[in-house]
Amino acid sequence: MPDVIAVIPQPAVVETTGDASFELTEATTVVVDGRPDLIGIAVLAADLLGRVGGRAVEVRYAENGADDIVRLRLVESLPAGDEAYRLTSRKGRIDLEARTPAGLVRAIVTLRQLLVAAPGGVLRVPAVRIEDAPRYQWRGLSVDVARHFLPVRDLKVVIGLMAHYKLNVLHLHLTDDQGWRLHVRSRPLLTRLSSSTSVDGDPGGFYTAEDYADLVAYGAVRGVRVVPEVDVPGHVNAATHAYGELNPTGEPTETYTGIEVGFSRLHADLPATGAFLTDVFSDVAAMTPGEYVHIGGDEVLTMEADEYATLVAAASAAVRAAGKKVVGWQEIAHTPLEPGTVVQYWDTRVDPAPFVAAAQAGALLLMSPGSKAYLDMKYDASTDLGLEWAGHIELRDAYDWEPSTLIEGVPAESVIGVEAAVWTETLRDLPALTQMLLPRLAAIAEVAWSAPERRDWDDFRTRVGRQAPFWDRLGLSWYASPQVDWTR
Repeated sequence: MPDVIAVIPQPAVVETTGDASFELTEATTVVVDGRPDLIGIAVLAADLLGRVGGRAVEVRYAENGADDIVRLRLVESLPAGDEAYRLTSRKGRIDLEARTPAGLVRAIVTLRQLLVAAPGGVLRVPAVRIEDAPRYQWRGLSVDVARHFLPVRDLKVVIGLMAHYKLNVLHLHLTDDQGWRLHVRSRPLLTRLSSSTSVDGDPGGFYTAEDYADLVAYGAVRGVRVVPEVDVPGHVNAATHAYGELNPTGEPTETYTGIEVGFSRLHADLPATGAFLTDVFSDVAAMTPGEYVHIGGDEVLTMEADEYATLVAAASAAVRAAGKKVVGWQEIAHTPLEPGTVVQYWDTRVDPAPFVAAAQAGALLLMSPGSKAYLDMKYDASTDLGLEWAGHIELRDAYDWEPSTLIEGVPAESVIGVEAAVWTETLRDLPALTQMLLPRLAAIAEVAWSAPERRDWDDFRTRVGRQAPFWDRLGLSWYASPQVDWTR
């Protein structure tokens, strides 16, 4: 019986060669050139193979005629793109080649997905040639840690899942009415006074600067960069609770543990507001090695348009002054934007004209449609967790959509990528989170990575059905969609 090539996202080129399969044995080693930027990637490959095979896999810096090797190398003979890679496997040898270290990380993930258990418990990789590169440079997941806090260990599990499906941006929604989750040097009261609460009075928490650096480093090794979000000028009750000078009365607001939106705001005419925006965004930018910082900008329901534009401009200026590029939710498209600003589109019910105009002025669109990519939406009416304001999202709903035509009039070249989002009003812990992410995260990953002509629902449902043993081995909670014949 031929091996099923159950790789997600679907690669650009997959060819079976007819050669004998590679078998993972006690002699298997990972070979890499002794460059500092490659050694860590080789260790990652050895660790993944060792975990699957149940034995340590050695890393070497020369082949020396060895058999059963996994060879990692950088080459120029691949299509342009930092994440392009080539994988060739046959008996005794697997070659992983890429233009950059980031491409090697993607090749390692593909190798991990190709490993199958043969009779007798032998692990093997079918003889194949795969050449691949992503469609979009931004393939993300936004995780709301403000409404319910997730500790670092849980976010590392999320990063591992993202890397497994070649997602490359973890967008952390760090601040909201219910809590402030990142310590910033210039405003220590934000975490001292506004981190202990969550929705329904559940326990809170926050990330120290060391925690955040740990997350950033953990993601970087796995090809996942962190984009932090400080949500302004609305969703700020945690900030106004810690610093009363952000309120016209000068008094702190009460803590908030509900789920309503739109009632909190900053005030452009208060002296404390400008300094707050400058200092906080400067601190967050200094902590973040990546090139983007997210300013929020959504659901400001009690503010006039001119004041909103003033505050968006102030937040954007602070981010740019700190050397970063600006991302904001779709509402910022109603304000003047610098070229290159990323507008995150989430509510498909509104007039598309501002987004078309923003794209024409040089903005980039990040597609996160609530009706397709908000993975806290219920699967169906019987789902215990999640919300329903954007409808129900079954697995095929998350798979069957096209980012480049989502907003009529926006040129395809203005779409920078795709990002799923998961909001945590009803999600209190990691099992609840993964129950909503899996299997839909795999669908979003394929939409973001694979060209439209390579995507096919029937083929995807077969491949995703074979992911269940992997999730089970990790002890993850997931939803057994009736749209798939699952392999257990």
